Amino acid sequence: MAKAFTRVSKEIVIAVKAGGPDPDANPALRRAIQNGRAANMPKDKIDAAIKRASGQTDVNYEVLLYEGYAPHGVPIIVEAATDNPTRTAANVRSIFKKYNGNLGSTGSVGFLFKRMGVFRIAPEGINIEELELDLIDHGLEELGESTGEKGEKVIVARCLFNHFGQLQSAIEARKIVPLGFASEYISETFTELPNEQATEVLELVDALEQDDDVQNVFHNLK
Repeated sequence: MAKAFTRVSKEIVIAVKAGGPDPDANPALRRAIQNGRAANMPKDKIDAAIKRASGQTDVNYEVLLYEGYAPHGVPIIVEAATDNPTRTAANVRSIFKKYNGNLGSTGSVGFLFKRMGVFRIAPEGINIEELELDLIDHGLEELGESTGEKGEKVIVARCLFNHFGQLQSAIEARKIVPLGFASEYISETFTELPNEQATEVLELVDALEQDDDVQNVFHNLK
């Protein structure tokens, strides 16, 4: 939970610095606030993050991407938000090395992934076929059902990232409050490995996710 709160706090700071502290005029901030609510982040912590970013702190986070390979050739993209890129690069490099991965250069695996906007929606009261028809003209690329972190069913809507704001506005116009918003790097192909080898990959992924500067880790392990 602490890791989730830290991630959302950074999302809020980045959003406020880029678009101001008014959620009504800042779609990225609305997304970050909703992600905080979905993570059960207390309102006072959300408000404190907005205030910090509104000029009461000089902390600035830079969003960085690192690309590389996990053991057995599984491509990985690491998304970080940091106030110290030197520290973050050293930590990410060390983790790759410790878990037998290889940190690559920019573009080394990025071509294998497509950046997409992802919206997760509670299915109660929603006709998925009608929703798809409503959103198809607003950038929707994919719509389907999936399983959430707690085993619950969720509707997942995806769009190309440059249509993120357009699709967000269309969803909000229908009075739907998503469970969460995200920018994700999604691979169109997947790597399938035996359990033992897959475990080695996931150990690297887990170690990266535990780093305080790392926001998200994307891979194509099936």
